[in-house]
This record gives sequence, structure tokens and C-alpha cells, in this order.
Amino acid sequence: MTITTCIFDAYGTLFDVAAAARRAASEPGREAFAKVWTKVANDWRLKQLQYTWLRAIMDAHTDFWTVTQNGLDYALEASDLSDDAELRERLLALYWELEAYEEVPQMLTDLKSAGLNTAILSNGSPDMLNGAVKSAGLTTVLDDVLSVEDVGIFKPDPSVYQMVCDRFSCKPGEVMFVSSNGWDAAGASKFGFQTAWVNRSGEPQDRLPWVPKATLKTLHNIPDLAKTLG
Repeated sequence: MTITTCIFDAYGTLFDVAAAARRAASEPGREAFAKVWTKVANDWRLKQLQYTWLRAIMDAHTDFWTVTQNGLDYALEASDLSDDAELRERLLALYWELEAYEEVPQMLTDLKSAGLNTAILSNGSPDMLNGAVKSAGLTTVLDDVLSVEDVGIFKPDPSVYQMVCDRFSCKPGEVMFVSSNGWDAAGASKFGFQTAWVNRSGEPQDRLPWVPKATLKTLHNIPDLAKTLG
């Protein structure tokens, strides 16, 4: 089945989730934070994801911005930085301006030039996603930005992936779904999407029944992959 639609997870896939902590660590006067910023960034991301899964299981949905703040508060406490209110506010502000990975603009441009639909499908709330897309200059190369807020549950619930088929009037097999999260690629594969896992850090594949069709180190080859999947 020919790929007509290319869908991307946002955080960690198009946007570097470590960028906020890395930028803050480079600022003058943050020498103490610079020593632990990688731990804070990793703890922040892990708890952010864990809280989405737990809230989905517990039927206790909230917006992703709340989850993001909760994850940061945990991460700061884990590094004995809970009392630094200014650092907390700076990190949260920077999260609205996450850097896109360097290959993203050209990759999306190439997909659009090939006549494919392009969109984001993310746990992020609409205002967060729109802020990141605008900051990265990706508005003109994306047809839509789809948020789980429309269905009220986080990924990998199947209703989230169904949003793509509803929006683009396509079958699951016509969609190439790209994520940096192995669990997200698994959920999308189970739904019926043709999936690509962007494994930038060389992590082991998750031990789940559903595996990606392709595993990549970066997004550079996504336009070529779209021609061969299906």
C-alpha cells in the first residue's frame, strides 16, 4: 500500500527535548546546574513519559503542560535543586522554544515536494506544540498539528492514532509514522501504521510484539523510506 501521509511524534523526534536544559546550563551563573544538567534532563523526560502512561491507565487525564511541570519538579528535587525557583521558570520557558534537529526542515520540505501529507501527532497540548513549531520555523511544511487533547488520553491509546486516519481520510497502511520512542513505534505498529523508529542513542529495542518496519539513527532518510514502505 502506497504511503500518502507521513506523521511525526514531536518531542524527541522532531524537537530535541534536552535542548532546554542544555541551553540553561550554558548560561552565565549556572555553573552548579551545568554539572548536573544531563541528569536533570534525563529524569525530566523519563518522569514526563511515565506520568502520561500512569494517567492513561488511571483514567486521570490532564494536559501535557501539567505533566511537563510535574516531571521537572521531580527531576529538580532528585538533583537537590527544588529551591531554585528561577531555574525552574527558566527551564519551563525554554521548553516552549525547543530546537528542531538540524535535518528536520529539509526533510519535511522534501516530503512536501513529493506530494505527501505531513503532520505531528503528539501528547503535547496544542499551545505547546504550536509554540515549538513556530519557533522552529516549521509552519509551512506541516499540514496539521494533532494533539491528544482532542481525545483526552495519551499515547499509545489507539484512539490517538485513529486521529490521523480521520484527519487525512486514509487507511492505517497508507501512513508512515515516525517516532524516537520505541513504545510509541510499537503502539503505532499495532494500530497498523508503517513505522520508523529514530533511535539516535542506540537503545535496545523494546521487548514488545510489535516492531518498527525500519530503525534509523536520524531523520535524513525519511523521504527515501517513504517511497519504499508499504
